[in-house]
Amino acid sequence: QAQLVDSGGGLVQAGGSLRLSCAASGHTFITYSMAWFRQPPGTDREFVAALFWLADRKIYADSVKGRFNNSRDGTKDTVNLQMNALKPEDTAVYYCAAKDGGDSDSEIRDVSGMDYWGKGTLVTVSA
Repeated sequence: QAQLVDSGGGLVQAGGSLRLSCAASGHTFITYSMAWFRQPPGTDREFVAALFWLADRKIYADSVKGRFNNSRDGTKDTVNLQMNALKPEDTAVYYCAAKDGGDSDSEIRDVSGMDYWGKGTLVTVSA
């Protein structure tokens, strides 16, 4: 059974760093684009970053651009989100997600369009 397991969340002070990981298993994800979303307390889930399966093209939400880096390991079974210069407003539950293909920016930003989801990992940034 295909699944995504996201991990790496925790408590960090503002300005600090965390590295989230998403391990994929039970399916061949080589043609899947991988994305990260987050859900701050009391708000909707929002797009954070994505890595397209074709050519490993990356896109980011404006709020994290220049601070977060999304990468994929050589086997394409694990994606990592390196988060630097964290701010209190980055506090949220972070979810990794996968979409078969997912070739356009609009597709990969669409919460409702993902095929698989991790269960989420909590990131708390204190002031």
